[in-house]
Amino acid sequence: MVRKSLAPWSELVIEGIIDQPVDSNIDLEEKIRPEVNTGFIDQSGVWRGNLSSDRNFNISQIDNVIPNGSAILTPSTNADGTWPLDMTGYSDILVAILPSRAGTYAVEAVMGPQDVGGGFGGLTPVNAAAILRGNGDAATGGAMEPLLSDSEELVADVWNIFYIQYGRLGNQKLLQFKITNNSGAETATIQTAFMRVV
Repeated sequence: MVRKSLAPWSELVIEGIIDQPVDSNIDLEEKIRPEVNTGFIDQSGVWRGNLSSDRNFNISQIDNVIPNGSAILTPSTNADGTWPLDMTGYSDILVAILPSRAGTYAVEAVMGPQDVGGGFGGLTPVNAAAILRGNGDAATGGAMEPLLSDSEELVADVWNIFYIQYGRLGNQKLLQFKITNNSGAETATIQTAFMRVV
């Protein structure tokens, strides 16, 4: 595309200050070049693609016949064959729980097992199944606290979806959730699913 523009001296010509016999229009060529940022080369020279949020929930597992007062660790298997959740590069996560019995369920973010993915960023051993702690809430003045330890009233036979945001569980390398059946029912089936958000 070519656009017309005025030469620097043309304003003086228009105002009548000087007389200019030549054409005061000049052609300027404009080109639009699309650019797509698909990743970067890290400090070790390895190409790293940009992460995007999970498009759909990854249904990880169904735990059957969980007695009242007993807990499950999830995910223990993911659709891509890896577990637990690797939140490297992700800031938020949606957690979905579908119980067969309504009632109270405790939900805690815990450290996953070290035998997956080389530990936590290369560190082993780790304290598997321990509640994750950090200074995730500015209101506590930076004091260490459980990053997620809550009890929720869940509705039976539907997905109960919770959005854990503000980077509270962001970049956790070995993330699992401990879900305890406190519904009062004799047993419950618990299905879980996860969606990571950049």
